[in-house]
Amino acid sequence: MASFKKLSKTSRQNFLTYGLVILAYVILQAMNGSLSSSLKGMLVPICAYVVMSVSLNLTVGVLGELSLGHAGFMSVGAFAGVVAASSLQEMIPFAPLRLAAGMIAGAAFAALAGFLIGIPVLRLKGDYLAIVTLAFGEIIKTIFTNLYVGLDGSGLHISLLEDSTGLEEGGKLIVAGPMGMGGIQKISTFTAGTLLVLVTLAVVFNLVNSRSGRAIMAIRDNRIAAESIGINITKYKMIAFVTSAALAGAAGTLFAMNYSTIVASKFDFNTSILVLVFVVLGGLGNMMGSMIAAAVLTILPEALRQFSDYRMLVYAIVLILVMLVTNNPTLRSYLDRFGNRFKGNGSGRKNRRKEAV
Repeated sequence: MASFKKLSKTSRQNFLTYGLVILAYVILQAMNGSLSSSLKGMLVPICAYVVMSVSLNLTVGVLGELSLGHAGFMSVGAFAGVVAASSLQEMIPFAPLRLAAGMIAGAAFAALAGFLIGIPVLRLKGDYLAIVTLAFGEIIKTIFTNLYVGLDGSGLHISLLEDSTGLEEGGKLIVAGPMGMGGIQKISTFTAGTLLVLVTLAVVFNLVNSRSGRAIMAIRDNRIAAESIGINITKYKMIAFVTSAALAGAAGTLFAMNYSTIVASKFDFNTSILVLVFVVLGGLGNMMGSMIAAAVLTILPEALRQFSDYRMLVYAIVLILVMLVTNNPTLRSYLDRFGNRFKGNGSGRKNRRKEAV
């Protein structure tokens, strides 16, 4: 306990975030028998959305750039991960290892997509960057809607617009254009999702607390001042953008392999906006807040199902109320005064101890 108190404030917050994830996992596993089937089915999607919100917070909260195409990276990871896992089915019969290989493949392809789109996009800023990332998400969705990928004895076959894969007898069409991906083996688990959340937090926390992270935040605070002291703007923006895309790709694989069928329209503009809502409500740069917002707002529509036709209206009202509360200057000033009073009491106790010595 004494060694924990000696850690910096940031390190303590990071360890508390890890502890919150592990505690939530232990509690939900202990309550597994009493959970409803609908809630059990939402555990993996919640993990995927938590990873998405934390990764987007790296771009929006830490880097300070508005991205509206984050679902595009999720779709790249979903399709690439499912194709990789399906191709490795005979080579890797152990499902958890195959899922890990699929998530690595999804993260790699999403990182490549992030790098390619980042070359022209990261030279922009503000509304222009948001518009281009929005266009990227729609382009990716259109490409996957018209993509056909088949697997047979001679390997993978890919075609666009129409099914011209020419599969041999016994071959399998993994991606069927507008029909999406069908016959997916559902190998995603809550344990795998929790591990991915922990890995995501470790990557983001280590990046933010590193020299590169400080450079990224300097760019966010004052781009001109950061450039004047020799910080390579494009390089550090690319690091944050590609890392965010890779984590979103891994989340896409986890999400897709929780369902037997997935279509490209699932990763549309609305999904990007939903993840952005998680980030804004949780707080820009606040990873724990993003996690809590993602979990609560994913469960909330299901919890409001008893209201039938009015549940989305209630959901929207809850979002507005939360936004008003979190952006209330009176509440913020009260919390700041409470925090300062607590710090003042702590410093007073320290001074009294010194005087006694």
